[in-house]
Amino acid sequence: MSDEPSGATAGAGAEILLAEPRGFCAGVDRAIEIVERALAKFGRPIYVRHEIVHNTYVVNDLREKGAIFIEQLDEVPAGATLVFSAHGVSKAVQEEAERRGFRIFDATCPLVTKVHVEVAKLHKEGYEFIMIGHKGHPEVEGTMGQLDSGIHLVEDEDDVARVQPAQTGKIAVVTQTTLSVDDAAGILAAVKARFPQVREPKQQDICYATQNRQDAVKLLSPQVDVVVVVGSPTSSNSNRLREVAVKLGTPAYMVDNAGELQPEWFEGRARVGLTAGASAPDILVQQVIERLREFGAIAVRRMDGLTETVKFPLPKGLRLDDDTPVSHLH
Repeated sequence: MSDEPSGATAGAGAEILLAEPRGFCAGVDRAIEIVERALAKFGRPIYVRHEIVHNTYVVNDLREKGAIFIEQLDEVPAGATLVFSAHGVSKAVQEEAERRGFRIFDATCPLVTKVHVEVAKLHKEGYEFIMIGHKGHPEVEGTMGQLDSGIHLVEDEDDVARVQPAQTGKIAVVTQTTLSVDDAAGILAAVKARFPQVREPKQQDICYATQNRQDAVKLLSPQVDVVVVVGSPTSSNSNRLREVAVKLGTPAYMVDNAGELQPEWFEGRARVGLTAGASAPDILVQQVIERLREFGAIAVRRMDGLTETVKFPLPKGLRLDDDTPVSHLH
């Protein structure tokens, strides 16, 4: 509890430390730009299967611009333009969309596509797969849906003991891209202990942005009294950031927007750490800073950290070969 005299402003005089990097990654940038360019080029509405990225603000902003978010393809009229979300889709969804004749743009993050390609390639070589991930997450459903069978989901080390592959000579492991690096390492160790011959990807599947944001929180947490993560409840990578801070012993809260901040979280806390998940736009971070200033915070300091330069190309048909104006979300 606070040692401050009663009636002191919550967080009065506090310093805000900004994690670096934080917020949008290249895959999210690309996915949002695909929807905005499709709207500019083909007009409204543009249909998007599932939330383009897991962020309430982004989805509402695109909805206002003319995007319609759907889960089932029978909600999309014939001849419409359809965008697949950044999380990727199963082969069945892809084939059904093609069969229905939609104009399709695939906003699947290229790092998720890399996992799909690996699964297809090794499946042809006779491999079965163990996938480390969260049941029900759209990325997991998309990756597991690359095959009809022979891919087994594990969420924790206990699941590893229960997996019953048809054979153990050729087993490969793949990972949801937005997991906690540390949690995934523990589960992977259990997979290797049970299947010593398991084939791992050449480069780990957990994406560079997820890893960088988790590393930044590991640096940030010991230097602050409380951590705030900006991210929506459905955002896997944002949830992991909060968990990383808590595991290091720092109280941490995740908020979808500045309105969810509670003054009592900051009572008697001189330093507030602030980060944002890979699908959270910077405008939300700025609004959180403003709200913390209202609570009494006075200084904002940016931590040293990696500068990300990754950029992914847009699909054909949406590139800058035309002069279509695009209004960007910041």
